[in-house]
Amino acid sequence: MTSYISHTTVDCADAHELSRWWQQVLDYVEDPADPNLPGHEECPITSRDGRHTVLFIQVPDAKQTKNRIHFDLRPVEGSRDQELERLVGLGAKPIDDLRRPDGTGWVTMADPEGNEFCILRSEAERVATGG
Repeated sequence: MTSYISHTTVDCADAHELSRWWQQVLDYVEDPADPNLPGHEECPITSRDGRHTVLFIQVPDAKQTKNRIHFDLRPVEGSRDQELERLVGLGAKPIDDLRRPDGTGWVTMADPEGNEFCILRSEAERVATGG
């Protein structure tokens, strides 16, 4: 017997606002039959192929410490550095820059509510440098 991950849940202060922000980052969609609206305490977004859902749940307590689990994002198009610039433009904040002179490494970021995530090199960048 085994289990599978049904969806990834993110506790937050404003489920609607954070779901909207992550929709832009991930190009995920809402269920058109049950759209996320301001004031909703649970706001799911799903990948366009329907294979992954992120559920944002409004909770009364504020984030207090570093995440024990986080998203590692890999750009679909463009480079890690272009994605970094795009996400900063959307309101993400860099926390730790772990890029190396040889082009490897990543950048740790925070979403508008302070949840950490990382930006990795794109698949094209990995192939171009052999790993």
